Amino acid sequence: MTSATPPAFPAPRPDQLGKPFWEFASQGLLGLQRCTACGDVHFPPSPVCPQCLSEAQEWIAASGLGTLFSWCRFHRSYWDSVASLLPYTVAMVRLAEGPVLITRLTGVQDLAGLRLGQPVALRFEPTAGDFTLPVFALQEAA
Repeated sequence: MTSATPPAFPAPRPDQLGKPFWEFASQGLLGLQRCTACGDVHFPPSPVCPQCLSEAQEWIAASGLGTLFSWCRFHRSYWDSVASLLPYTVAMVRLAEGPVLITRLTGVQDLAGLRLGQPVALRFEPTAGDFTLPVFALQEAA
């Protein structure tokens, strides 16, 4: 008898530019690029700074905190491996460092309870490969 495979999104296919992002994720961190010339923190990764066009880029670990910017509910499975997750919520999260990240928002049963600017925090989930996927969840009220 075989055990059921847990739902997982397909594994990414990182290119040279995105490879550090996935290396950070494997360590339980959210990696972002920062320009060492002007200090701009940005995502997605770029060979040059989108603000000053400098090639002087470094990778930093983000705080993992942000706020809810927008969201929608997916009712269709684009991959068989995640059909059991339906419906699931996809959100735009404005990170504390500034960039906006499109991500899955976990633990949300009722969209009526979501509000713009609601605090969210980083979590990680496995993918179909050897990658961990950054997702966000509503932050617990203090």
